[in-house]
Amino acid sequence: MYNTYVVVGTQWGDEGKGKVIDVLSPKLDYVVRFQGGNNAGHTVVMNNDKFILQLLPSGIINSKGKCIIGAGVVVDIDVLLKEIDQLEKRGKNLDNLFIDERAHIIMPYHIEIDKAKEESLGENKIGTTQRGIGPCYVDKISRSGIRIGDLLDLNIFRERLTITLKEKNDILRRYNKNEFNLEELFNKYSILSEKIKNRIIDATAEINYAIEDNKTVLFEGAQALMLDIDYGTYPYVTSSSPTAGGSTVGTGVSPKKINKILGIMKAYTTRVGEGPFPTEQENEIGDLLRNIGHEFGSNTGRPRRCGWLDLVIGKYATMINGLTDIVLTKLDVLDSFDKIKVAVGYKIDNKVYTTYPSSIKDFKNVEIIYKEFDGWKQDISNIKNYNDLPRNCKQYIEFIQEYLNCPISMISVGPDRTQNIYLKEI
Repeated sequence: MYNTYVVVGTQWGDEGKGKVIDVLSPKLDYVVRFQGGNNAGHTVVMNNDKFILQLLPSGIINSKGKCIIGAGVVVDIDVLLKEIDQLEKRGKNLDNLFIDERAHIIMPYHIEIDKAKEESLGENKIGTTQRGIGPCYVDKISRSGIRIGDLLDLNIFRERLTITLKEKNDILRRYNKNEFNLEELFNKYSILSEKIKNRIIDATAEINYAIEDNKTVLFEGAQALMLDIDYGTYPYVTSSSPTAGGSTVGTGVSPKKINKILGIMKAYTTRVGEGPFPTEQENEIGDLLRNIGHEFGSNTGRPRRCGWLDLVIGKYATMINGLTDIVLTKLDVLDSFDKIKVAVGYKIDNKVYTTYPSSIKDFKNVEIIYKEFDGWKQDISNIKNYNDLPRNCKQYIEFIQEYLNCPISMISVGPDRTQNIYLKEI
């Protein structure tokens, strides 16, 4: 059996994947990021010191193994170098960081096109972070993208840039935006190539060889299932596949080589940006969850929309990802609530759905079927043993586990990497 693990989000992101990966990272030989870009921030807290990572794998803080940005990631090199510099100034040695030569580059024109398109949509905007991720993936799919490996041969880089820049400047003109100069961009990336060329490798081959050599490898995604390009709340989704399946596509590893799939699930639900959110609480409950849980984007600072735990989405995520384990996070945020609700179904036109439908036209008319629990009204943030949890708290946990038919292996009861309760070995 291979020593491989995939960590995925089961909601709309911000479930606490960064902390979980950081906890596991000291035992890992490889940590591999498999999709997304710098549109998602992972927060790691160690000894009250907070690290906010955008592109770097979360395991970079504590892993002595190799940390790899995989082929499925889109990379803003300016952001990457800034992040490397910030961590090195805080004493981190990043000689173990590498990038797959197949990863695509987010170019400055991608960012400007992203901003212009969102602006043009007005009230119908998607709610992107406007960092060029979507337009970069568009170029990848349309076979006009520029890859990290192209920087190893500047003649190839110049050729690709010349072809694609003509198209991008045409688009920018239609949006009445400034065009980009070929020579300026070429010179900029010629300099950047010198700064990262020693990190560019054929990671796909190395990862596969490592797995066959029985190394411990963890695959890390950004965002979460409900932002998946195919299975999320389309069109209010990201431009890649943050699912267990996406981990194999984004790294070139066969599904047969994946051992465990860990789904990270927040004890309530949050969402950033536009789009459907069935259990959202636009009231005092939502405000309490946001304030107690410090629910503000680690990258953008945007306040997150908050609501009760949605097990319709939980069941959907368990099914699509094929979860072997669940890690329940931020359970301590619910400590002060008298009553706690969990969604177990949607009633739409007199039909009850217990797994997420592909499209719901009018979420305002969806009746949410809730199961209500008594709160435990006790601080659980320092508890280390499951048996020491309040009875009502354990009832809440056990219901989630039984309803999803998937074991909960770990519970996070605070932001620090030590604030965890282990129910079984991950």
